[in-house]
Amino acid sequence: MKLSCFIIDDEPLALGLLESYVGRTPFLNLTGKFSSAMGALTAVRETPPDVIFLDIQMAELNGMEFAQLVPHKTRIIFSTAFEKYALQSYDVNALHYLLKPFSYNDFLLAANKALQWYQLNVKATTETQNTSADCIYVKSDYRLIQIELRRILYIEGLKDYLKIFIEGEAQPIVSHITMRTMAEMLPAKAFIRVHRSFIVQKNKIKEIERNRIIFGKIHIPISDSYKEPFQEFMGKQVLL
Repeated sequence: MKLSCFIIDDEPLALGLLESYVGRTPFLNLTGKFSSAMGALTAVRETPPDVIFLDIQMAELNGMEFAQLVPHKTRIIFSTAFEKYALQSYDVNALHYLLKPFSYNDFLLAANKALQWYQLNVKATTETQNTSADCIYVKSDYRLIQIELRRILYIEGLKDYLKIFIEGEAQPIVSHITMRTMAEMLPAKAFIRVHRSFIVQKNKIKEIERNRIIFGKIHIPISDSYKEPFQEFMGKQVLL
């Protein structure tokens, strides 16, 4: 199994070092080498790699800005001399954070995280395709968790993360996945999106008040963008 990767850094020495590290790593395949984020934009959209080793401090378009434009299936490993970006890096598709100067061992640790992510992603896709329509598999803390669809109450989106609230469970399952990806996994006949940040299971809706779905103490808003399909689902005689 090999991961395709890009390396992006505006420092020639750093770019050369990354290239040598990739060359020493058997499961990495270098498919793009760029001295600026702007130069990588077209390539990342046309042939998105599995992982990108990305500098943060660059002219025109910095690494943080570039990461916002990367397809959601591509993961980022940042490399920078500035520790202050560590926390911010996890707001995007970041798997790891390399602080310059870093050794090959540091690089290999980060690359192995990318490999683990890729293996989990492939396994999750395979399991989801092979399993019945009664359940899905999601990744949470590098584990694959099977969730019975009938037990899902609702799903809340938080940037690149989701909270999946399960009937009978005190705590939600947290998964690093986008709302769009989750919506594609769920059967439309059973689930409906009612807000940019919420998907609910249709047959779990027991109470609606003032454009809000009531789940105990939780009130889920029905936004204007999703009100029309929700009204169609509930029936035209229901006035929200």
